[in-house]
Amino acid sequence: MVTASALGAGTVINAIATLKGSAFAINLKTCAEVEIVNSGIACQIANDPAANTSLIAECARLVVERFAPSVGVHVTTKSEIPIASGLKSSSAAANATVLGLVEALGIEIEPLEIVKLGVLAARRAGVTITGAFDDACASFFGGLVLTDNERDVLLKRVELNADVLVYVPREKAYSAQANVARAKLLAPWVDMAYQLASEGAYEKAMILNGLLYCSAFGFSPEPVISALVAGARAASLSGTGPAYIALVDRSSSSAVKNEWERLEGRIIETKTSNKGARVEPL
Repeated sequence: MVTASALGAGTVINAIATLKGSAFAINLKTCAEVEIVNSGIACQIANDPAANTSLIAECARLVVERFAPSVGVHVTTKSEIPIASGLKSSSAAANATVLGLVEALGIEIEPLEIVKLGVLAARRAGVTITGAFDDACASFFGGLVLTDNERDVLLKRVELNADVLVYVPREKAYSAQANVARAKLLAPWVDMAYQLASEGAYEKAMILNGLLYCSAFGFSPEPVISALVAGARAASLSGTGPAYIALVDRSSSSAVKNEWERLEGRIIETKTSNKGARVEPL
């Protein structure tokens, strides 16, 4: 039995419009408990038994078919990350599952190949539009990453240290259902945001991304603006929403939280993480 974990993440640049993205890991994790059995693939989500397990099953299928076609696997995941909220729960589940499987099977494989297997599984399972390579890299490697999702290339990784607030409205929004056509209309301005990020102006890029994608997907920009008014370093819609995420300092955290507590939903207090995915100790 092997248990592996991977992290949730927040958005700097959503890759839907241009296939170039940026994301940063946060200290919320998904764990995958993997057991090698004689035959068959069985998957379950411990804290949400009714949830769709197609992504986890596709991850298991890919790894078994490629490396150990004569065995079966049982995978049980458990997550701290709200699903369908834009906080990269799918990427974390895929990374944790693939990492746990290759460890349980004793396979030596480059870390980036683990990420790519999870991305391929996400594409096959239909839970992502872009492949979410940016989200997967942030989830697996920790820190803040910039990627080319069209070519699955990790362009840059830097460490990021900040307190994080997440506002999670009650509704859910599945990435595969996002309005791609509306997002692509904003591609020239998303490119500007990506250029800012590539120059190291991550906070400015994040704010611009949030305002653009709120417009594209029909979400209110008010949580972004109210967080900035309260002193947040940056705020954005995370992924395709509906969650919003803010980078804050100790001096601004309470003020931003007070602003967001006026809204319906819940608030998560966490931090960025530079540690990434890992095999959990027994």
